[in-house]
Amino acid sequence: MAHLLGAEALHLEYPTRIIFDDVTVGLNDGDRIGVVGRNGDGKSTLLRLLAGTLEPDSGRVTRRGGIRLGMLDQADELHSERTVHEVVIGDIDEHVWAGDPKVRDVIAGLIADLPWEARVDDLSGGQRRRVALAALLIGDWDIIFLDEPTNHLDVEGIAWLAKHLKGRWPQNSGALVTVTHDRWFLDEICTATWEVHDRMIEPFEGGYAAYVLQRVERDRMAAASESKRQNLMRKELAWLRRGAPARTAKPKFRIDAANELIANEPPIRDSVSLAHMAMQRLGKDVVDLENVSVSFGDREVLRNVTWRIAPGERTGILGVNGAGKSTLLNLVSGSLQPTSGRVKRGKTIKVAQLTQQLAELHDVWNDRVSDVLSRQKSSYVAGGKELTPGQLLERVGFQSAQLSTPVKDLSGGQKRRLQLLLILLAEPNVLILDEPTNDLDTDMLAAIEDLLDSFPGTLLVVSHDRYLIERVTDQQYAVMDGELRHLPRGVDQYLEVRARSRSERRSFLTGAAAPAPTAVPAVGGGRLEETPRKPSLAGADLRNAQKEFAAAGRKLEKLALQVSELHAKIADHDQSDYEALAKFSAELDAIHGMTAQLETRWLELGELLGH
Repeated sequence: MAHLLGAEALHLEYPTRIIFDDVTVGLNDGDRIGVVGRNGDGKSTLLRLLAGTLEPDSGRVTRRGGIRLGMLDQADELHSERTVHEVVIGDIDEHVWAGDPKVRDVIAGLIADLPWEARVDDLSGGQRRRVALAALLIGDWDIIFLDEPTNHLDVEGIAWLAKHLKGRWPQNSGALVTVTHDRWFLDEICTATWEVHDRMIEPFEGGYAAYVLQRVERDRMAAASESKRQNLMRKELAWLRRGAPARTAKPKFRIDAANELIANEPPIRDSVSLAHMAMQRLGKDVVDLENVSVSFGDREVLRNVTWRIAPGERTGILGVNGAGKSTLLNLVSGSLQPTSGRVKRGKTIKVAQLTQQLAELHDVWNDRVSDVLSRQKSSYVAGGKELTPGQLLERVGFQSAQLSTPVKDLSGGQKRRLQLLLILLAEPNVLILDEPTNDLDTDMLAAIEDLLDSFPGTLLVVSHDRYLIERVTDQQYAVMDGELRHLPRGVDQYLEVRARSRSERRSFLTGAAAPAPTAVPAVGGGRLEETPRKPSLAGADLRNAQKEFAAAGRKLEKLALQVSELHAKIADHDQSDYEALAKFSAELDAIHGMTAQLETRWLELGELLGH
């Protein structure tokens, strides 16, 4: 493979500490590198050194002559007076970019929902970020550096970006280096992982799953078998092997070695015990939404939603931005009343919601961390162990020196972790997490997930972090077109349904069916209209298909209701009655099988009807 870039003996230090000392790395054609490490250890700094936007104190970075470098930095450097069109397309002639499939794919995947002639200054921070990413990706680069590219992208956008990057260059050409906390994204695109820690860079083969395995092996060889870090990674490895079998199919993931390392590792969660504890704390009733609709003015956000939330239920909620996820959570928490329908709440529920606004910290903004903790309860039980607030704080990465720091002076990630700890110490029995991964590195995400594994209540999670959703929840729902829809096959099923829906509702100017995620700007700066596909049936066949389609939709809703009711029965039943619990589990499996078959037929009918 051709060598593209090399860094030799890099040394960089700031007045208070050394960032890198004698670091040597290289990039070759075909490399797809993911960079991980604790916040503040130098991941973004490494990208700037390699890209040439920051000079080391000593050492050098050499690049092959004529190579083209492109970088997405975390800093927003877009010219505020320029339009989306000017930033992304620039001076490229219309007939050139409009005929380039790569350009059209980038526009459709990232910015098709934005006004083409809107000024950058009028966009939100997330929209500006997507514009900057689109402007980078339409260029021709030999090396691309991406610093947190998945920020402000939803599950669909992240899946699109992974697919685009994997297909961007011919085999074994070009190189990619990305800093991200999105572990699914790392596992999907990376051929190697660099861990930044202790002034050095340690390389590992493969994506996140392979990295976790090798790190556990490294800790074992270093005789650190009892270290907290290794124990946590061993648990992470067990989930990767047992809970996400698709990842283990990759050759780079050494299955035999993994199985040996986790041979005595218990299951990630004791679901039966947690469900029993949840019943003790919650009783039979949590929150039931019965035929609920919510409208804001003329806009109907949720329509005829029925959802019975069971004690101990662990559910992930998916949906595009603006679909109504937050509205759904506000109905559950009681901060919003429905326009129609009924919300029935259990008498013993105690709801806590982790918001994106850090509301729990506003009253203690000027207090020291130690003072905040001293006012909390004396202990918290996690994983069968009784922990003090200080031990909990240490478990999620705080050091003793930070106890004297005022809350307002903590980093974004530290505030986020303190916010979650205060909520857990209040011992709610219904916990709602709204985008909990913001500002957290991969190690801290693993630590937070470890705490959530022992939470003995009902857990509802809204997140664009696919790894987190799959890791801490046992079932997933999606808010789509105002309705709440159960997803027996999880995130993969959600992406399939969304992709199929998009491909059938849109076409390019040529009139050919197009798989574009959303409408793309047309030549001349206009917008393509959404053109529904005409049904391929007529007469009696059309009427019969319409009836069957409607009936299948109603049946899917009933099956989702049966799933919720069975979860409630399992939680309510005597947990020592294994025979009855096995019967319930068999019923669940049967319903999931029926749902999968019916959903396939529903999608086939949708194709015929042009939906």
